[in-house]
Amino acid sequence: MTRTPDGLRPVPGLLEQYLAVMPELRGPEVPLHHVERLDPLLDSAEMGPADWVRIATAITERDDEFDGFVVLHGTDTMVYTASALSFLLAGLRKPVIITGSQLSLEHVRSDGREHIITSLIMAGTLAIPEVCIYFASRLLRGNRTQKIHNSDFVAFGSGNLPPLATVGVGIAVAEHLVRPPGGGLSERPNWHRHPEVATLRVFPGMSPAVLDGLLDTGVEGLVLETYGAGTLPTGSGLIEALSRATSREPPIVVVNCSQCHGGIVRQDVYAGGRKLTAAGVVSGYDMTPEAALTKLYCLLASGKPVAQIRERMGTDLAGELDPRAAEREAGT
Repeated sequence: MTRTPDGLRPVPGLLEQYLAVMPELRGPEVPLHHVERLDPLLDSAEMGPADWVRIATAITERDDEFDGFVVLHGTDTMVYTASALSFLLAGLRKPVIITGSQLSLEHVRSDGREHIITSLIMAGTLAIPEVCIYFASRLLRGNRTQKIHNSDFVAFGSGNLPPLATVGVGIAVAEHLVRPPGGGLSERPNWHRHPEVATLRVFPGMSPAVLDGLLDTGVEGLVLETYGAGTLPTGSGLIEALSRATSREPPIVVVNCSQCHGGIVRQDVYAGGRKLTAAGVVSGYDMTPEAALTKLYCLLASGKPVAQIRERMGTDLAGELDPRAAEREAGT
């Protein structure tokens, strides 16, 4: 990004100019690297599913040439891209580290310089075969991460999973959290279609007409952000609206995620949660709403049957959820 009369916007070639005058990038600790620009450059607020596929395709096509990958990305939709890539890059065996900055590289106090340098070092030297976000000295699993602040340098957090690595004078990796490598990226991402998915946050006084209105627009999948451990008002007609949605033909896949930054959806605890289960709503366990939305999109886009999609939404595919977490919490 750079300042223009119209506000901050991405300008082709500007990043390359800044990288060319960073002597740190030519130090012996920094791996050899190649910069590839994916045009058109976008403000991350403009990005969508087709851009997730662009990035995944670029990585897949160059997988045999590099030891790791760094994706420079705007912060607004970084967690959506990180989550989507974790599902699109099935079989990943190398680090894919997404990073960016709160202050543009043209700013004298930009946090982007350290982020780029450290991300390159980690991508080229660490055995962490996951899609991660590096920000403010912490390497976070991408599909567990949420943006928690729009101006603090500590802009991201992963409420349900500690950092995979922390960076100080050295780099300390939490080896017990790192997923094992996959078998390699065998093919380019292939979507049969572009489905309609949505997310809706439950709020006090919410009318079933709001839910019906959304579900009657052709939506095929819905992430419902509920209160606490997965509850919502049960006497307002919302349960009945959800039941109609999941039993229509073709059925809408509805996934229950918590509005809280940390914790687990437990549909067996409260009466409201049990009614959601009876209405055909799938528990999102400890997934972030962003991970649930991108996972739902990827599964629907793959053309899988609805029954299989419902089953896989509750299955750990890329470290995005821990179905045993609810059992452990119930035992405490």
